[in-house]
Amino acid sequence: MPVIIGYLVSLVCVFGVFILHGGNIGVVLKALPFEMATIGGAALGAFVINNQPKVLKSTMKGLAGVFKGSKYTKARYLELMAMLYEILQKARKEGLMAIEGDVEAPHESELFKKFPNVGSDHHVVEFTTDYLRMMVSGNLNAHEIEALMDNEIDTHHQEAHAPVAAMARLAGGLPAFGIVAAVLGVVNTMGSVGQPPAVLGGMVGSALVGTFLGILLAYAFVEPLGGLMEQKAEDAAKELLCIKCTLLASMQGYNPATAIEFGRKVLFSTERPTFLELEEYVRKK
Repeated sequence: MPVIIGYLVSLVCVFGVFILHGGNIGVVLKALPFEMATIGGAALGAFVINNQPKVLKSTMKGLAGVFKGSKYTKARYLELMAMLYEILQKARKEGLMAIEGDVEAPHESELFKKFPNVGSDHHVVEFTTDYLRMMVSGNLNAHEIEALMDNEIDTHHQEAHAPVAAMARLAGGLPAFGIVAAVLGVVNTMGSVGQPPAVLGGMVGSALVGTFLGILLAYAFVEPLGGLMEQKAEDAAKELLCIKCTLLASMQGYNPATAIEFGRKVLFSTERPTFLELEEYVRKK
């Protein structure tokens, strides 16, 4: 909804001021379909050429997600840390081998089922169980596991930012495609120099719509989408970082209540629950 509202504000302000200043919106509307076809077609073709299929797929998925609210809320983080607390508490009371069944078959584990939002999230479950499995095996120390976690989070970061970079390149190319459309319009106008001045003026105006449209699409539509996708990618990385800090704190000997406090501290302040909120939520669970 905020994306739609932002687009409407941009369009109303741009075209509304144009009309209030006496602009002839009919010239813009008449040229709009042809300029959109030229600019949109060229941009789409370049976008497909410039990106691998996996990036195209993740970009489409990311674009679908920007029109939805963020799932990374305080409630989700409370559930995540409560889940980690229960796992670590069970391992502390019954030994690491007690969680082996939960780690090997998380989708059948009652412990993970108790937390439906994060316990059914593929990325959260896979990241958590992979490193719990290493903790159970006891073959790696905390520093080695931390290095592996950093590598995986870095890979996740690169994958999440590939669509962002693709959108940035697209935004950078749209003004140029607008110029291409405008040049074609000027060429068309030069081929009609025998027409009356009023007709030629309308043709020049239509040609300039291409430049205007390329710039508007780039900086009012595409680039803001890329920025929003980047912010959502950072939110996703924070969730993995929270898991990382919690598990490493547990490996270093801290009790589960203290370990989840390490994870809580890395969250953004806007979604981070307070110490008392987390304590009360864990106690209820």
